[in-house]
Amino acid sequence: MNLTTSGLLLAAITLSQLTLAAELQQLSVQVGGRTSTSTNSVGEHSYEYSWPSVYFETAFKGDSLTLKFEDDQNIFQLIIDGGAPIIINKPGKQDYAVPGLTTGTHSVRLEKITETQSSTGRFHGFYSDDKPADLPKRKRRIEFIGDSFTVGYGNTSSSRECTTEEVYATTNSQLSFGPLVAKHFNADYQINASSGFGIVRNYNGTSPDKSLLKLYPYTLSTPNEKYSGKWQPQIIVIGLGTNDFSTPLNSNERWKTRAELQNDYVANYVGFVKGLHQQHPKAQFILMASDQMEGELATQINKVVAALKADGLRKIDSIIFKGLDYQGCHWHPSVKDSQLLAGLLIDYVKTNKLW
Repeated sequence: MNLTTSGLLLAAITLSQLTLAAELQQLSVQVGGRTSTSTNSVGEHSYEYSWPSVYFETAFKGDSLTLKFEDDQNIFQLIIDGGAPIIINKPGKQDYAVPGLTTGTHSVRLEKITETQSSTGRFHGFYSDDKPADLPKRKRRIEFIGDSFTVGYGNTSSSRECTTEEVYATTNSQLSFGPLVAKHFNADYQINASSGFGIVRNYNGTSPDKSLLKLYPYTLSTPNEKYSGKWQPQIIVIGLGTNDFSTPLNSNERWKTRAELQNDYVANYVGFVKGLHQQHPKAQFILMASDQMEGELATQINKVVAALKADGLRKIDSIIFKGLDYQGCHWHPSVKDSQLLAGLLIDYVKTNKLW
């Protein structure tokens, strides 16, 4: 083979590779959770996210699949055809080609498992040179609103003592009770939760200008884009209040007594649920609370439920839970605890025939 022939062959191989790359087409995506979607000049979609437990699904017929990331902050798990999760750790700006696929019809699910409160990431979608297949169609929808208990803060940790890095690495939001309940019923879900935040007061009085209620209206962690999706859950589960009441009041906080804090909490919680009810008039509300803190939180939750029922909201109830081992980081619920909480909710849904 002479130099000219070798050069032509190399050019042909390179051209062939470019042609194959150009034939990759973006597959249709079903998104779970809040994302900000943008579209480029050729009609390809990109999804920016920050809330926990966001997930993306697609389906195709063939043996070729590439995922396009722009995220150096989060850990993901990729599930092909219901198999064991493939961990993708902080992929950065990367085109991830899925190895070892056999020819056939495949269902694909990409799940965010970490919590990042102050940063966002982007998923640029699934790509293949094969044929698309039908995406799952679900009629059931459930939303979970909460704090670190709902996030799954440090839930896979083997120790209660954790560094910041260990909390990050041992948080798996897909193993918290919300996704467990949703997957049991084959429901779509949103997990709109953030560790350390409360109804009117955050953990130990930090960031007094913020609360989960102030974060909730937005698509991302930054207050730039109001969430305006067509999301209509049939069940809304709220678990907020641990951060409001788990620590004593500090001298510089605006409440001078626990009674003032309690009254403010109840009034704002009632207003929050009323606002959600206006947006989702057919939804069943379930307020969850621990029996810890000498019953202070549970007492306030019961006041919230009573006030809402007195105002005519009939589809509301509470679950006061106990018996958790709190073996996660910093005395947070463990995966075992999340399974217990999921069981309580599953039993409630079945008993009350919500689905």
